[in-house]
Order: sequence, then structure tokens, then C-alpha cells
Amino acid sequence: AFQRLPGVTKTRVGYVGGNLENPTYSDVVSGRTGHAEAVEVTFDSSIVSLGQVLDYFYLIHEPTTVNRQGNDVGTQYRSAIWYSQETDEEAVFEAK
Repeated sequence: AFQRLPGVTKTRVGYVGGNLENPTYSDVVSGRTGHAEAVEVTFDSSIVSLGQVLDYFYLIHEPTTVNRQGNDVGTQYRSAIWYSQETDEEAVFEAK
């Protein structure tokens, strides 16, 4: 979905936060690895701001439903945002 946002140059999906190196989908959906499904979003900040990316995230994602996204249920669907630069921390915590 993030590819639809002008300025997003790359997305990469995978899993984060678990206790198994290189988990498979089957491993993660078992609920035993502690991983969450994730997407890494790379964007051109001269076209779209971090704030706009976060606004889009909240448009397409429901973070207030615990361990669920749409019909998908399980701890691997919990909501979290990771950032790679300390300068992004304020924007991430202020986003709604």
C-alpha cells in the first residue's frame, strides 16, 4: 500500500522483534516466535515528509485494535513503529 504514496521509493516486508533467526511465515503465524509482521518504508523526503508517511500509515492501519488488522488476528499483527534516525523520534511520537 505504501507504494501508492508519491515519494515512497522502496518497501520491504518481513518480520521483527522475535526470537528466531530468519523465520518463515509458518513460524510466525504459529505465535511461538514473538515476531510481528513489518514493512520497511524508504522515501524521498524532498517529495514526501515523514509526517505525511505517518499520516498515511494511520489512514491504512488501525493501531488501536490489539493484535489484529482487519480479518488477520494474532500477536504477529500488533502495532509498532520503528525509526532509524533519532531525529525522527519526535515526529513518530507526535503522529496520530
